[in-house]
Amino acid sequence: MYSTLLTRVLIFLCIFSALCLSSDHEIHPLDSLTASELTQVQTIVNNSICSTSCQSLSFHYVGLHEPDKPIVLSWLSDKDSTKVPPRQAFVLARINFKNHELIVDLNASAIISNKVHDGHGYPLLNFAEQTAANRLPLTYAPFIASIKKRGLKLEEVICQSFTIGWFGEQKTKRIVREMCYYLDGTINLYMRPIEGITLTVDLDEMKIIGYRDRLIVPVPKAEGTDYREVKQKQPVSSPIKPITMLQPHGPSFNIEGHVVSWADWKFHLDFDMRVGPILSLASIYDLEKDEYRSVMYRGFISELFVPYMDLTEEWYYRTYFDSGEYGFGLCAAPLLPSSDCPENAVFLDGYSMSQDGTPIKLPNIICIFERYAGDILWQHTEGAIPGKVFTEVRPEVSLIVRMVSAEGNYDYIVDWEFRQTGTIKVNIGLTGLLEVRAAAYTYKDQIGEEVYGTLLAENTLGSYHDHFLNFHLDLDVDNPANSFVKTKLQTTAVMDKRSPRRSYWTVVSETAKTESDARINLGSGAAELLVVNPNKKTEMGNYVGYRLLPGSVVNTLLSDDDYPEVRAGFTKYNVWVTPYNKSEKWAGGTYADQSRGDDNLAVWSLRNREIENKDIVIWYTLGFHHVPYQEDFPVMPTINNGFDLRPTNFFEHNPVLKVKQLAKVKWLKCCKECRHNLTADIDPLA
Repeated sequence: MYSTLLTRVLIFLCIFSALCLSSDHEIHPLDSLTASELTQVQTIVNNSICSTSCQSLSFHYVGLHEPDKPIVLSWLSDKDSTKVPPRQAFVLARINFKNHELIVDLNASAIISNKVHDGHGYPLLNFAEQTAANRLPLTYAPFIASIKKRGLKLEEVICQSFTIGWFGEQKTKRIVREMCYYLDGTINLYMRPIEGITLTVDLDEMKIIGYRDRLIVPVPKAEGTDYREVKQKQPVSSPIKPITMLQPHGPSFNIEGHVVSWADWKFHLDFDMRVGPILSLASIYDLEKDEYRSVMYRGFISELFVPYMDLTEEWYYRTYFDSGEYGFGLCAAPLLPSSDCPENAVFLDGYSMSQDGTPIKLPNIICIFERYAGDILWQHTEGAIPGKVFTEVRPEVSLIVRMVSAEGNYDYIVDWEFRQTGTIKVNIGLTGLLEVRAAAYTYKDQIGEEVYGTLLAENTLGSYHDHFLNFHLDLDVDNPANSFVKTKLQTTAVMDKRSPRRSYWTVVSETAKTESDARINLGSGAAELLVVNPNKKTEMGNYVGYRLLPGSVVNTLLSDDDYPEVRAGFTKYNVWVTPYNKSEKWAGGTYADQSRGDDNLAVWSLRNREIENKDIVIWYTLGFHHVPYQEDFPVMPTINNGFDLRPTNFFEHNPVLKVKQLAKVKWLKCCKECRHNLTADIDPLA
């Protein structure tokens, strides 16, 4: 008992001493807006606009209006003599039922720009209007009659708001469709859809403007759908003994304000209500050069496109932009210690805004922790020297920055992993609940020619669908001026007698001159994708660079003229390269809801601008084609995809050659009782 208590105290003191965050840290130009700044934005907008002609005002996005890149870099190079750039906010608001883009200067306490967006599309939905829309069916007489006709209990019905896409309409309203689900014996509402009913809600007027009860389909049964541990019946899986990650001397990383330092890495961590975590100014310390060298100016998930392949009346429009319509950051889930993140993790909060502009604290939405899972950083055993054997091995320890976005039924696990080798590894995990369609089928052979999904359980079709995540990666490899190089591995025949071999492969490289040269569908020949600094070489004469190493390659299967594909034009290629432009940050466009594909990455790239030896941005789209299987029911095991950004002739030699072995933790060997207790489930902050 005493040793367990001692362990808890030691862990708490170590973490507390290493990570006490100062509230008066130096302000950074890329820091996300604080709660007080968000309140200031609310006050300025209300006083400036609603004091005169404001019939209606709703906030839909508020984020940092980031300073121009040269200003930030200038401030970083000389903080002592350079003032912090003015703090400004970028606001998307609906004012008198029109889309407004506001720039609010917090230093001047004034709106310095107010533009009305007359183009297509609408800003992302906020939670308040979704909640209001979701309540409307429950007091709507035709809907109540439909529920009664199906023999269901109205008090067990829950409705959700779904964006409707765009399918060639000349005029649009700001509307959503309400689809409803049935509880009554489970919390897994998504496995019990009430099929055949469609309600259309005008969000500006907040009323139902369309209703159709097309057909009655059996609601899937509740039995076997509840995923909670307490609801599982015997037999259950064989238990695994407790595993604990302990760092008795505290973590090796440090957080000052929003700047994280770990091993040789240093980067700025921000949170945005639309895109989630933003990692900026990532640089790595070069031991040989005795300096920090820049790798990435800014990286984040730019857009997330999820089209379903069901053509029925209640489903064809389900082609979601989860960042631009719902907010990837807005849907950030509070992370649970020792479950979502290990017990050695540190948790950070974020802020969003309500419909009226009031700041909302999002607790524990990002965690940071060091990972050691027994992996090997590098190893070699030398046995060729007579009478001797030499073995050198180093353990792989990395730093993880994690957020989970709960976008309705789906949960997206986002990991940015920093490795001592200089690699930045990004992993996306998909878990949560499938979006299923209720059907009359109870056995696969009954389906016939309908090919929209997999029969997972009685009356339950798991719909085919995609997930495409586009990443905005502004690499600055040893300064902003970079070039993009496509490298192919080419087979060459041996035609002469210089070797018994008949063939070999060699490397052929091409530097992209313009944007059109850099549009790439992976699997079409390009084997290596490099971002190099053409103005810097290693001592061996190679250009310093980083390369993009994709995971599983997935390309869109939709036709170019399909309306969802027009809107999500960024999925046409896996890789795009554009010159840096501060205004080009969301690949699906600023107004993704009911957008028409006229303001997105594909359109920007048509200008075919020069990208050689320029400040360039890489846009990488990773994807998942999801064919559901019975193992995905009632809750999905996590599936993963990702990519690496890996140094390529960036260092003069192996950067982890001089990494030391992990130090032995002597105090863990105090006694048998202590070692026994350390295998228990210990909360270091308890």
